[in-house]
Amino acid sequence: MPGRFITLEGGEGAGKSTVMERVAQWLEQKGRRVVQTREPGGTELAEKLRDILLDRNNLVLSGTAELLLMFAARAQHLDERIRPALARGDWVLCDRFTDATWAYQGGGRGLPREHIEALETLVHGDLQPDLTLLLDLPVELGLQRASNRSQADRFEGESFEFFQRVREAYLERAAAAPGRFCVIDASRKLEDVWAQIHVVLQERLVS
Repeated sequence: MPGRFITLEGGEGAGKSTVMERVAQWLEQKGRRVVQTREPGGTELAEKLRDILLDRNNLVLSGTAELLLMFAARAQHLDERIRPALARGDWVLCDRFTDATWAYQGGGRGLPREHIEALETLVHGDLQPDLTLLLDLPVELGLQRASNRSQADRFEGESFEFFQRVREAYLERAAAAPGRFCVIDASRKLEDVWAQIHVVLQERLVS
């Protein structure tokens, strides 16, 4: 049985980590071997790059440097973990992937589309997720939820307008690729969010 690649996307406070655990448990109950991972990160080297990217002391990091570091971490992640897992027939669940780059560096930072496209082609070419669950909620609510965390990282310290651009970019991506994306109303309670995702998994991936 071939492996499948599922990504979870969304802005701050969307609840991706909690949802991913629930999806993994459900798939394992269905007999699938599941690999859970995240971006940036997922390997020893990529986690070191994650530390650089999220360190709130690195405020002078330029948008272009940020973009290149994201794709450097992604290249290592793909070669070392994601592609081998898919080749084994495992189901890969990833907290963020290249859609996050389009949203944060493209939408949020306003970096040129052609730069992101070129790096996407270089790093993973035709490999795209089989399903992307976009956990969408109003920016105000997401930031309110995220404020309960112990310490904000470099991205969480961005402005409301930045996150509004991120959300808009995500929704544009979803509208352009409805066969891959499924937009989930993440403003609701966890059980309601899971109910939406459960239907999607059954209809699109698991019989």
